[in-house]
Amino acid sequence: MMGQFVWNNLFHRPVRTLIGVLAIAVEVMLVITIVGLTSGMLQETAKRIEGIGADIMVQPNSSTMFIGFTGAPMPIKIAEKIQELKYVASVSPALLQFNTSGGVETIWGIDPVSFRQVSNGFVFLEGRDMEGPDDMLIDDWQAKAKHVALGQTYPLLNHDWKVVGIVEHGKAGRIFVPITTLQALVGAHDKATIFLVKCTRPDHTADVMAEIKELLPTNKVQPVKEYMSLMTSTNIPALQTFIHSMIALAVSIGLLVIFLSMYTTVLERTRDIGVLKSLGASKGLIVRALLAETTLLCLLGIFAGIGLSYAVRAGFLKMFPTLSILITPEWMVKAGLIAIAGAIVGASYPAWQASRKDAVEALAYD
Repeated sequence: MMGQFVWNNLFHRPVRTLIGVLAIAVEVMLVITIVGLTSGMLQETAKRIEGIGADIMVQPNSSTMFIGFTGAPMPIKIAEKIQELKYVASVSPALLQFNTSGGVETIWGIDPVSFRQVSNGFVFLEGRDMEGPDDMLIDDWQAKAKHVALGQTYPLLNHDWKVVGIVEHGKAGRIFVPITTLQALVGAHDKATIFLVKCTRPDHTADVMAEIKELLPTNKVQPVKEYMSLMTSTNIPALQTFIHSMIALAVSIGLLVIFLSMYTTVLERTRDIGVLKSLGASKGLIVRALLAETTLLCLLGIFAGIGLSYAVRAGFLKMFPTLSILITPEWMVKAGLIAIAGAIVGASYPAWQASRKDAVEALAYD
Protein backbone atom coordinates (compact mmCIF):
# COMPACT_ATOMS: atom_id res chain seq x y z
CA MET A 1 0.00 0.00 0.00
CA MET A 2 2.80 2.39 0.90
CA GLY A 3 4.51 1.59 -2.40
CA GLN A 4 1.41 2.36 -4.42
CA PHE A 5 0.92 5.58 -2.47
CA VAL A 6 4.49 6.71 -3.13
CA TRP A 7 4.32 5.73 -6.81
CA ASN A 8 1.09 7.68 -7.38
CA ASN A 9 2.46 10.73 -5.60
CA LEU A 10 5.64 10.63 -7.66
CA PHE A 11 3.81 10.71 -10.99
CA HIS A 12 1.07 13.12 -9.94
CA ARG A 13 3.29 15.90 -11.36
CA PRO A 14 5.14 14.18 -14.24
CA VAL A 15 7.00 17.28 -15.45
CA ARG A 16 8.38 18.02 -12.00
CA THR A 17 9.32 14.37 -11.59
CA LEU A 18 11.11 14.42 -14.94
CA ILE A 19 13.09 17.50 -13.92
CA GLY A 20 14.08 15.81 -10.66
CA VAL A 21 15.16 12.66 -12.49
CA LEU A 22 17.22 14.71 -14.95
CA ALA A 23 18.89 16.62 -12.12
CA ILE A 24 19.95 13.37 -10.45
CA ALA A 25 20.99 11.95 -13.82
CA VAL A 26 23.21 14.96 -14.53
CA GLU A 27 24.71 14.67 -11.04
CA VAL A 28 25.52 10.98 -11.54
CA MET A 29 26.79 11.58 -15.08
CA LEU A 30 29.14 14.36 -13.93
CA VAL A 31 30.65 12.21 -11.20
CA ILE A 32 31.12 9.15 -13.44
CA THR A 33 32.41 11.12 -16.44
CA ILE A 34 34.85 13.35 -14.55
CA VAL A 35 36.36 10.46 -12.63
CA GLY A 36 36.33 8.29 -15.77
CA LEU A 37 38.06 10.95 -17.83
CA THR A 38 40.87 11.58 -15.34
CA SER A 39 41.47 7.94 -14.42
CA GLY A 40 41.12 6.82 -18.03
CA MET A 41 43.71 9.27 -19.32
CA LEU A 42 46.15 8.44 -16.51
CA GLN A 43 45.76 4.71 -16.98
CA GLU A 44 46.02 4.94 -20.75
CA THR A 45 49.24 6.99 -20.45
CA ALA A 46 50.71 4.46 -18.02
CA LYS A 47 49.79 1.57 -20.31
CA ARG A 48 51.51 3.25 -23.25
CA ILE A 49 54.71 3.59 -21.20
CA GLU A 50 54.44 -0.01 -20.06
CA GLY A 51 53.75 -1.03 -23.65
CA ILE A 52 57.23 0.06 -24.72
CA GLY A 53 58.66 -3.09 -23.22
CA ALA A 54 61.54 -1.47 -21.34
CA ASP A 55 62.38 -2.58 -17.80
CA ILE A 56 63.78 0.65 -16.33
CA MET A 57 63.24 4.39 -16.77
CA VAL A 58 65.99 6.90 -15.99
CA GLN A 59 64.88 10.50 -15.51
CA PRO A 60 66.16 13.73 -13.95
CA ASN A 61 65.71 13.89 -10.19
CA SER A 62 63.33 16.86 -10.54
CA SER A 63 61.02 15.03 -12.94
CA THR A 64 57.39 14.28 -12.18
CA MET A 65 55.20 11.37 -13.25
CA PHE A 66 54.20 13.54 -16.24
CA ILE A 67 57.36 12.86 -18.17
CA GLY A 68 56.32 15.11 -21.06
CA PHE A 69 56.70 18.21 -18.86
CA THR A 70 60.27 17.50 -17.79
CA GLY A 71 62.16 19.03 -20.70
CA ALA A 72 65.61 17.79 -21.70
CA PRO A 73 68.13 18.27 -18.88
CA MET A 74 70.19 15.06 -19.31
CA PRO A 75 73.18 14.63 -21.66
CA ILE A 76 72.50 11.99 -24.25
CA LYS A 77 75.93 10.45 -23.64
CA ILE A 78 74.53 8.93 -20.46
CA ALA A 79 73.12 6.20 -22.72
CA GLU A 80 76.67 5.02 -23.54
CA LYS A 81 77.57 4.72 -19.85
CA ILE A 82 74.41 2.76 -19.04
CA GLN A 83 74.98 0.48 -22.04
CA GLU A 84 78.31 -0.59 -20.56
CA LEU A 85 76.71 -1.93 -17.40
CA LYS A 86 76.31 -5.64 -16.79
CA TYR A 87 72.93 -7.17 -17.70
CA VAL A 88 71.96 -4.18 -19.89
CA ALA A 89 70.74 -5.36 -23.30
CA SER A 90 69.96 -1.97 -24.84
CA VAL A 91 69.36 1.68 -23.98
CA SER A 92 67.21 4.14 -25.91
CA PRO A 93 67.25 7.89 -25.23
CA ALA A 94 64.09 9.89 -25.92
CA LEU A 95 63.41 13.60 -26.06
CA LEU A 96 59.84 14.53 -25.15
CA GLN A 97 58.38 17.88 -26.18
CA PHE A 98 55.02 19.04 -24.87
CA ASN A 99 53.03 20.89 -27.52
CA THR A 100 49.78 22.88 -27.16
CA SER A 101 49.57 24.33 -30.65
CA GLY A 102 46.45 22.91 -32.32
CA GLY A 103 45.83 20.57 -29.38
CA VAL A 104 47.55 19.05 -26.37
CA GLU A 105 50.08 16.42 -27.38
CA THR A 106 53.50 15.07 -26.49
CA ILE A 107 56.04 14.58 -29.26
CA TRP A 108 58.50 11.73 -28.83
CA GLY A 109 61.91 12.26 -30.37
CA ILE A 110 63.51 8.81 -30.65
CA ASP A 111 66.41 7.00 -32.26
CA PRO A 112 64.65 4.38 -34.41
CA VAL A 113 67.41 1.78 -34.08
CA SER A 114 67.81 1.81 -30.28
CA PHE A 115 64.07 2.27 -29.71
CA ARG A 116 63.42 -0.81 -31.83
CA GLN A 117 65.91 -2.79 -29.74
CA VAL A 118 64.23 -1.78 -26.48
CA SER A 119 60.61 -2.10 -27.62
CA ASN A 120 60.84 -4.80 -30.33
CA GLY A 121 59.63 -2.20 -32.80
CA PHE A 122 56.25 -0.81 -33.77
CA VAL A 123 53.35 -2.68 -35.27
CA PHE A 124 52.94 -0.94 -38.61
CA LEU A 125 49.41 -0.63 -39.97
CA GLU A 126 50.62 1.40 -42.95
CA GLY A 127 53.94 2.63 -44.27
CA ARG A 128 57.46 2.15 -42.94
CA ASP A 129 59.84 3.20 -40.18
CA MET A 130 61.62 6.58 -40.06
CA GLU A 131 64.63 6.96 -42.31
CA GLY A 132 64.98 10.68 -43.10
CA PRO A 133 65.33 13.70 -40.77
CA ASP A 134 61.77 14.93 -41.50
CA ASP A 135 60.00 11.59 -41.26
CA MET A 136 57.19 11.14 -38.74
CA LEU A 137 55.27 8.19 -37.32
CA ILE A 138 51.81 8.58 -35.76
CA ASP A 139 49.57 6.01 -34.14
CA ASP A 140 46.15 5.06 -35.51
CA TRP A 141 44.23 7.07 -32.87
CA GLN A 142 46.16 10.23 -33.73
CA ALA A 143 45.63 9.64 -37.45
CA LYS A 144 41.89 9.30 -36.89
CA ALA A 145 41.69 12.35 -34.64
CA LYS A 146 43.65 14.61 -36.99
CA HIS A 147 42.33 13.04 -40.21
CA VAL A 148 45.87 12.39 -41.41
CA ALA A 149 46.71 9.83 -44.09
CA LEU A 150 49.97 8.17 -45.01
CA GLY A 151 52.24 10.46 -47.04
CA GLN A 152 50.61 13.70 -45.92
CA THR A 153 52.47 16.67 -44.47
CA TYR A 154 52.02 17.23 -40.73
CA PRO A 155 52.98 20.76 -39.58
CA LEU A 156 54.32 20.77 -36.03
CA LEU A 157 56.72 23.08 -34.14
CA ASN A 158 56.94 25.35 -37.20
CA HIS A 159 58.27 22.43 -39.19
CA ASP A 160 56.74 20.31 -41.94
CA TRP A 161 56.97 16.58 -41.29
CA LYS A 162 56.12 13.77 -43.67
CA VAL A 163 53.97 10.97 -42.25
CA VAL A 164 55.76 7.83 -43.42
CA GLY A 165 54.08 5.34 -41.11
CA ILE A 166 50.92 4.76 -39.11
CA VAL A 167 51.47 2.43 -36.17
CA GLU A 168 49.25 0.61 -33.71
CA HIS A 169 48.48 2.62 -30.58
CA GLY A 170 49.67 1.57 -27.14
CA LYS A 171 53.42 2.12 -27.28
CA ALA A 172 54.98 5.27 -25.73
CA GLY A 173 53.36 8.28 -27.43
CA ARG A 174 51.23 9.11 -30.42
CA ILE A 175 53.72 11.15 -32.44
CA PHE A 176 57.30 10.05 -33.15
CA VAL A 177 60.06 11.98 -34.94
CA PRO A 178 63.86 11.58 -35.18
CA ILE A 179 65.48 12.72 -31.95
CA THR A 180 68.24 14.68 -33.69
CA THR A 181 65.76 16.80 -35.66
CA LEU A 182 63.67 17.49 -32.55
CA GLN A 183 66.80 18.43 -30.59
CA ALA A 184 67.67 21.03 -33.22
CA LEU A 185 64.13 22.45 -33.31
CA VAL A 186 63.79 22.92 -29.54
CA GLY A 187 67.40 23.91 -28.85
CA ALA A 188 68.24 20.79 -26.85
CA HIS A 189 71.38 19.61 -28.65
CA ASP A 190 72.67 16.29 -27.35
CA LYS A 191 70.04 16.24 -24.62
CA ALA A 192 67.38 13.73 -23.63
CA THR A 193 64.34 13.65 -21.36
CA ILE A 194 64.34 9.98 -20.50
CA PHE A 195 66.40 6.83 -21.01
CA LEU A 196 64.61 3.52 -21.53
CA VAL A 197 66.65 0.52 -20.43
CA LYS A 198 66.10 -3.08 -21.46
CA CYS A 199 67.76 -5.73 -19.30
CA THR A 200 69.06 -9.03 -20.59
CA ARG A 201 66.47 -10.67 -18.33
CA PRO A 202 63.66 -9.14 -16.24
CA ASP A 203 65.18 -10.84 -13.19
CA HIS A 204 68.18 -8.54 -13.48
CA THR A 205 66.13 -5.34 -13.15
CA ALA A 206 66.98 -4.77 -9.48
CA ASP A 207 70.71 -5.33 -10.07
CA VAL A 208 70.79 -2.96 -13.03
CA MET A 209 68.85 -0.31 -11.09
CA ALA A 210 71.38 -0.51 -8.25
CA GLU A 211 74.26 -0.03 -10.69
CA ILE A 212 72.56 2.91 -12.42
CA LYS A 213 71.88 4.60 -9.06
CA GLU A 214 75.55 4.22 -8.20
CA LEU A 215 76.56 5.59 -11.60
CA LEU A 216 73.97 8.41 -11.62
CA PRO A 217 73.18 9.23 -7.96
CA THR A 218 71.37 12.47 -8.83
CA ASN A 219 68.95 10.88 -11.27
CA LYS A 220 65.60 9.17 -10.70
CA VAL A 221 65.66 5.45 -11.51
CA GLN A 222 62.49 3.37 -11.36
CA PRO A 223 61.11 0.18 -12.88
CA VAL A 224 58.55 0.69 -15.61
CA LYS A 225 56.08 -1.62 -13.83
CA GLU A 226 56.03 0.79 -10.89
CA TYR A 227 54.98 3.65 -13.14
CA MET A 228 51.57 2.03 -13.70
CA SER A 229 50.77 2.06 -9.99
CA LEU A 230 51.85 5.70 -9.63
CA MET A 231 49.53 6.98 -12.34
CA THR A 232 46.41 7.36 -10.24
CA SER A 233 44.52 10.47 -9.18
CA THR A 234 45.31 9.77 -5.51
CA ASN A 235 49.00 10.38 -6.23
CA ILE A 236 48.27 13.77 -7.77
CA PRO A 237 47.02 16.14 -5.03
CA ALA A 238 45.85 18.91 -7.38
CA LEU A 239 43.93 16.45 -9.54
CA GLN A 240 42.33 14.83 -6.50
CA THR A 241 41.24 18.29 -5.29
CA PHE A 242 39.74 19.01 -8.71
CA ILE A 243 37.78 15.74 -8.69
CA HIS A 244 36.45 16.40 -5.19
CA SER A 245 35.43 19.94 -6.19
CA MET A 246 33.52 18.72 -9.24
CA ILE A 247 31.81 15.98 -7.22
CA ALA A 248 30.80 18.59 -4.63
CA LEU A 249 29.39 20.77 -7.41
CA ALA A 250 27.42 17.85 -8.87
CA VAL A 251 26.06 16.91 -5.43
CA SER A 252 25.05 20.52 -4.79
CA ILE A 253 23.04 20.59 -8.01
CA GLY A 254 21.19 17.40 -7.09
CA LEU A 255 20.64 18.44 -3.47
CA LEU A 256 19.18 21.84 -4.38
CA VAL A 257 16.86 20.42 -7.04
CA ILE A 258 15.61 17.69 -4.68
CA PHE A 259 15.14 20.21 -1.87
CA LEU A 260 13.12 22.52 -4.12
CA SER A 261 11.09 19.64 -5.54
CA MET A 262 10.19 18.15 -2.17
CA TYR A 263 9.57 21.53 -0.56
CA THR A 264 7.01 22.46 -3.25
CA THR A 265 5.58 18.94 -2.94
CA VAL A 266 4.93 19.47 0.75
CA LEU A 267 3.26 22.84 0.09
CA GLU A 268 1.03 21.35 -2.59
CA ARG A 269 0.03 18.40 -0.42
CA THR A 270 -0.77 20.33 2.73
CA ARG A 271 -4.41 19.25 2.62
CA ASP A 272 -3.43 15.67 1.76
CA ILE A 273 -1.11 15.60 4.77
CA GLY A 274 -4.00 16.91 6.90
CA VAL A 275 -6.22 14.09 5.67
CA LEU A 276 -3.54 11.51 6.48
CA LYS A 277 -3.09 12.91 9.98
CA SER A 278 -6.82 12.98 10.58
CA LEU A 279 -6.90 9.29 9.66
CA GLY A 280 -4.26 8.55 12.28
CA ALA A 281 -1.04 8.74 10.22
CA SER A 282 1.99 9.27 12.47
CA LYS A 283 4.82 11.73 11.91
CA GLY A 284 7.11 8.81 11.12
CA LEU A 285 4.76 7.53 8.42
CA ILE A 286 4.68 10.91 6.67
CA VAL A 287 8.47 11.26 6.84
CA ARG A 288 8.97 7.73 5.53
CA ALA A 289 6.54 8.33 2.67
CA LEU A 290 8.32 11.48 1.50
CA LEU A 291 11.81 9.96 1.88
CA ALA A 292 10.65 6.83 0.03
CA GLU A 293 9.36 9.04 -2.77
CA THR A 294 12.73 10.81 -2.88
CA THR A 295 14.61 7.50 -2.94
CA LEU A 296 12.50 6.20 -5.83
CA LEU A 297 13.06 9.45 -7.70
CA CYS A 298 16.77 9.12 -7.03
CA LEU A 299 16.92 5.51 -8.25
CA LEU A 300 15.30 6.51 -11.53
CA GLY A 301 17.83 9.32 -11.82
CA ILE A 302 20.76 7.00 -11.11
CA PHE A 303 19.83 4.58 -13.90
CA ALA A 304 19.26 7.51 -16.26
CA GLY A 305 22.61 8.99 -15.21
CA ILE A 306 24.50 5.79 -15.95
CA GLY A 307 22.92 5.63 -19.40
CA LEU A 308 23.72 9.31 -19.95
CA SER A 309 27.35 8.67 -18.95
CA TYR A 310 27.76 6.11 -21.73
CA ALA A 311 26.10 8.47 -24.20
CA VAL A 312 28.42 11.33 -23.20
CA ARG A 313 31.45 9.05 -23.45
CA ALA A 314 30.41 7.96 -26.94
CA GLY A 315 30.02 11.60 -27.96
CA PHE A 316 33.42 12.57 -26.55
CA LEU A 317 35.18 9.66 -28.23
CA LYS A 318 33.59 10.50 -31.55
CA MET A 319 34.81 14.10 -31.33
CA PHE A 320 38.15 13.32 -29.65
CA PRO A 321 39.29 9.78 -30.57
CA THR A 322 42.51 10.06 -28.54
CA LEU A 323 40.62 10.48 -25.26
CA SER A 324 40.18 7.58 -22.88
CA ILE A 325 37.19 7.62 -20.50
CA LEU A 326 37.10 4.72 -18.07
CA ILE A 327 33.63 3.91 -16.68
CA THR A 328 33.88 1.37 -13.87
CA PRO A 329 31.21 -0.44 -11.79
CA GLU A 330 32.94 0.87 -8.67
CA TRP A 331 32.28 4.49 -9.55
CA MET A 332 28.77 3.72 -10.78
CA VAL A 333 28.01 2.46 -7.26
CA LYS A 334 29.83 5.38 -5.63
CA ALA A 335 28.03 7.93 -7.80
CA GLY A 336 24.71 6.28 -6.97
CA LEU A 337 25.41 6.33 -3.22
CA ILE A 338 26.52 9.97 -3.42
CA ALA A 339 23.31 10.87 -5.26
CA ILE A 340 21.11 9.01 -2.75
CA ALA A 341 22.88 10.63 0.21
CA GLY A 342 22.50 14.08 -1.30
CA ALA A 343 18.85 13.47 -2.16
CA ILE A 344 18.03 12.26 1.36
CA VAL A 345 19.71 15.34 2.84
CA GLY A 346 17.81 17.57 0.44
CA ALA A 347 14.47 15.97 1.30
CA SER A 348 14.97 15.74 5.06
CA TYR A 349 13.90 19.27 5.95
CA PRO A 350 10.72 19.26 3.80
CA ALA A 351 9.80 15.84 5.23
CA TRP A 352 10.37 17.03 8.79
CA GLN A 353 8.33 20.16 8.09
CA ALA A 354 5.48 18.05 6.68
CA SER A 355 5.41 15.84 9.76
CA ARG A 356 4.97 18.88 12.03
CA LYS A 357 1.88 20.25 10.29
CA ASP A 358 -1.23 20.48 12.39
CA ALA A 359 -4.08 18.34 11.00
CA VAL A 360 -6.77 21.02 11.51
CA GLU A 361 -4.68 23.79 9.94
CA ALA A 362 -3.69 21.48 7.08
CA LEU A 363 -7.33 20.64 6.32
CA ALA A 364 -8.21 24.34 6.33
CA TYR A 365 -5.31 25.18 3.99
CA ASP A 366 -6.47 26.63 0.67
